[in-house]
Amino acid sequence: MSLTGLFLTSFLVVHLIGNLQLLKADSGFSFNAYAVFMTTNPLIKTVSWGLYAIIILHAVKGLALAVENKKTRNVKYAVDAGNSNSHWTSRNMGILGTIILAFIVVHMSDFWFSYKFGETPWKKYTIEFANPEQINVEEISGVTKSVNIVSETHQVLIAKDLYLKVKETFSNVIFVIFYVLSMFAIMFHLWHGFASAFQSLGINHPKYNPLIRSLGIVMAVIVPLAFAIIPVYMFLN
Repeated sequence: MSLTGLFLTSFLVVHLIGNLQLLKADSGFSFNAYAVFMTTNPLIKTVSWGLYAIIILHAVKGLALAVENKKTRNVKYAVDAGNSNSHWTSRNMGILGTIILAFIVVHMSDFWFSYKFGETPWKKYTIEFANPEQINVEEISGVTKSVNIVSETHQVLIAKDLYLKVKETFSNVIFVIFYVLSMFAIMFHLWHGFASAFQSLGINHPKYNPLIRSLGIVMAVIVPLAFAIIPVYMFLN
């Protein structure tokens, strides 16, 4: 649980950096170029399949652990002390994990599956390096493979327009609300899970614990908040 959790946390940071390309005012060029790189680079593609396996492993182990913990104490405490014994997040990691798993399924079916197997339109971007702010964009058809050509004078990118799919999805207020609420679930999940992962691995020392807790709080707040800003910003703009 600890190793897979820390790996997924590092993935969140990398994924956030890529998703922040959505905020650039370049007709989706940066984000679509990022999507091409993530889906064509051999190393990234290999890591991606490992990522899918780790998500499933983390979810299955988490559910198994929640069931095991429930079985080990089939008789409730006479007095439930609540937060005096443990934080709310630590007592509800199973529920939070289930919410996050549901979000991942919806998220991947709406974007990843659509990009891979759906009818996503193609866009051609042409950038003249003499005037990089001026990007010529046109829709094209009959293309079966992404192309990214860079010469001394210009760059041509032909790619599936995943940016358009994201833009259409985030124009729906219901999905925006669902996305933001899911980020709160990730926030609470990280709040407890990050520091607990180090403790489970035996990295538990008075000298390092304050740093780990501080880093965990930063990860738990900044990363989900940044993710949540993206759909809200795109919806309002």
